[in-house]
Formats: sequence, C-alpha cells, structure tokens
Amino acid sequence: MLKLYFEVAKRSFQRTLTYRAAAVAGLATNIFFGLLRVAILLALYGDRQVVEGYTVAGVITYTGLSQAVIAYLSLFGWYDFMYAVHRGDVAADLLKPMNLFSFWLAQDLGRAVASLLLRGVTFMLIYEIFFDLTYPTTIWAWLALATSLLLSWLVSFAWRFLVNTAAFWSPNARGFGRFAFLSVLFFSGFLMPLAFFPAWVQKLASFTPFPYLLNTVVEIYLGIVSGPALVEALLLQAAWALGLIVLVQAVLRFGLRRLVILGG
Repeated sequence: MLKLYFEVAKRSFQRTLTYRAAAVAGLATNIFFGLLRVAILLALYGDRQVVEGYTVAGVITYTGLSQAVIAYLSLFGWYDFMYAVHRGDVAADLLKPMNLFSFWLAQDLGRAVASLLLRGVTFMLIYEIFFDLTYPTTIWAWLALATSLLLSWLVSFAWRFLVNTAAFWSPNARGFGRFAFLSVLFFSGFLMPLAFFPAWVQKLASFTPFPYLLNTVVEIYLGIVSGPALVEALLLQAAWALGLIVLVQAVLRFGLRRLVILGG
C-alpha cells in the first residue's frame, strides 16, 4: 500500500515539474513582492537594529522565507478537492483501492516537494543575490528546520482539506474558503512576524493552527526559539497536525454520507 501512495506522490511531483513556465512567473512575482516587503519592514525599523527579537538581517530573511514557502504550503488558497466534489470527480477517487484522504495527501506531497524545489529553494538562492541572509548554524538546527517544514505542510494540508470539505454542504463553498485562507495569511505570520502584533493578537493566534504553518518555521530557522522552547514548538506543530487529521477524517465521513452524484 505504501508503494501505491509513493507512486501517486511521484506522479504528482513529475506533473508539477512540467509547469516550469508557471514556476518562473511565480518566482518573478515572489521576488518583486519580497523586495517590496523588505522596503516596508526596513522603513518600520528606522534606526533600530533589533525589534522583538528580529535583527535587520533576520527580518530580511523572514521576508525571503515567507515568500519561498507560498507555493509549498499553498498559502493563498487551494480548492482542488472542493472542485472534485462539485464536479463529481470524487466518485472516481472513491473507487480507488486507497483511503480518500491519504490519496489526496500523497498527491499534495508530490506537489509540495516539487514546489519547494522549483520555487522555494530557487527563490532563496536568487534572494541571496540581493541580501546577506542568515542561516541555521548547526546540524541540529537544520534537522529541526526540516522537521518543522514537514509538520507545517501536514498542518497546512489538513487545514486546506478541512476547508474543502465544505463542498459537501454547499454547492458554492469557495466564499467560505476565501475567508478561511485569508485568516491563515493574518494569523500565520505571513503579513509580518507575529511578534510584531499586539499581545492579544498573538494570544488569539495561539488558539489556532495558523502560527504552526509559517511563524514556527521562521522562528526555528532564525534561532529565535531554541532548547526546550524549540522542542515545545515542534510538539505543538505535531499535535495540531494530528488533531486536524483526526478532525478531517471525522468530517469526511459525515460529508460522504451526504454525497449524491447524478449520472454515470
């Protein structure tokens, strides 16, 4: 069964790699907005060298990281499963000899890895031409970063899939999806580091899974969290990923009971 999921992920990886022109266009857009965000944040810094634990080099690196993972985490929205339900294509998925959620998870894994290589790593290499970026300094920091990136993708996919299950209850659930994904941009630390927000906003964000999509990855990369705080951050990421996956499976069962596909 694992081999089957691996093949699904591999095909998705290969399919994403074929869209090289789209990747180049996405890179150009990301670089433009990355430079724009740097200009805005540096203007906010003024003469200060450190703000809420973020150095000037750190906040520049933050803009690079947050732009680099847009495609990897599908931060601006993802409606593939929603469309599959509305079109009735999900019927074909249900005939496949594998769990429906796991099938889509494997597909998204291939897409995410390809996006990370095409647009994430490439973006950071190009960004280095414009700025002196900071990097993790130890092998353990890199391992923690890799673990956090994987967990952030799991949290992201589980949340995106949960939002998409609204299609079982609404013939046009994209409006709900837009609101849900806009919340991610605000509370994940994409617009600016969560540490820059008032304490009550940070507290509110801590009750959602959104900081564990991006903010945790950034803080681990920059070394803002370390030691016991680092372990706690990874455990919270894992807990949110597991909790969302369990919730999705429950909602999916209820949704499939309502599913009616006409024709065929």
